[in-house]
Amino acid sequence: MKEDTLITTAGRDPKNNYGFVNPPVYHASTILSSTVAEHKEKRTRRWEIGNYTYGRQGTPTHDAFEMAVSSLLGGDRSVAMGSGLAAINAAMLAFLESGDHVLMVDSVYGPARNFCNNFLARFGVETTYYSPSIGAEIGGLIRDNTKIVYTESPGSLTFEVQDIRAIADVAHENNCVVIMDDTWSSGVFFKPFEHGVDVSAIAATKYIVGHSDVMMGVITTTNEHWQRVRQSASSLGANSGPDDVFLATRGLRTIGLRMRQHNENGLKIAKWLQDRPEVETVMHPGLPSHPTHDLWKRDFSGACGLFGVELKNNFSEEAIAVMLDDLKYFGMGASWGGFESLILHTNPAAIRVATKDQWENAGPTLRIHAGLEDTEDLIADLDEGFARLNAHK
Repeated sequence: MKEDTLITTAGRDPKNNYGFVNPPVYHASTILSSTVAEHKEKRTRRWEIGNYTYGRQGTPTHDAFEMAVSSLLGGDRSVAMGSGLAAINAAMLAFLESGDHVLMVDSVYGPARNFCNNFLARFGVETTYYSPSIGAEIGGLIRDNTKIVYTESPGSLTFEVQDIRAIADVAHENNCVVIMDDTWSSGVFFKPFEHGVDVSAIAATKYIVGHSDVMMGVITTTNEHWQRVRQSASSLGANSGPDDVFLATRGLRTIGLRMRQHNENGLKIAKWLQDRPEVETVMHPGLPSHPTHDLWKRDFSGACGLFGVELKNNFSEEAIAVMLDDLKYFGMGASWGGFESLILHTNPAAIRVATKDQWENAGPTLRIHAGLEDTEDLIADLDEGFARLNAHK
């Protein structure tokens, strides 16, 4: 089955749903059993598809979404969570206890860093941050108590592509679980389980939902790790509601088309930015000039709309604010992955540890999300912004 067909059909069964194209929304807390024996039997089969015991454990609405996501990513089972961060946290907590050690990529999503530094540390779990370019040399950082090697590719804010296969091979030799935040691709342009990832955590809030109106996370894993991941998700209680799951399923049906357009729009804008005199570097792995372009080309089949820009170092904070404040089509918002374009002023040096020196002397950096607007309008908007920037050096 080709991927566009899979995206359109996975998790749907109209013949067994009275002909309705979309799975229904089941609102449920209590789910009844007819007998004591049935109740006991259901509980022994908790988390099996089609077996329902309590609303927090899932409904047919959840099953449809989770089966579709698993099929897209190439994993065995998925579980929907209330946010991307909830998915990340549940995935890590499935494998950790006091005294353990985590290897965390230094370009990780900021809230995941905060979870390690401010939550896991309180319970005796130590985190070491490593450079995203480390590859097979990750082995030099693995300890006897290292349980997780956490990856994110490309990385947040600076968009380095990791050699996931090389990292996974070494991690598995040392009995470590490989977790990956694959939100940037959302399973469309990168297949984590083909590269050795054990557990994928995605902020479905972004491209899967695609319309900036739902908070959602999804963990996908192999059968080997499913029970631990599902138990962790259940224990956290950060389950997703059926209406949100329905909207995420609806968004998933068009993710292939939308991602291809985000890819096209993002590359057009990135190439235009490369030629701007105000720009030092465009951090888009789809550009041949990007330091990890070859890795991206080897492992990815496309790019989304999210990338970074480093400006030259002669622009003040005030000038950047003047540039961004009056943009017409680029909003300033913390999320991304919806149909609308976004832009934020970022500061990687403020949060990096292993790679801090790479960004301390860099120029101001921006994070851009290319939405689905016409690129001529978006480029014209940025062009006017650069005029304001130059006028306020």
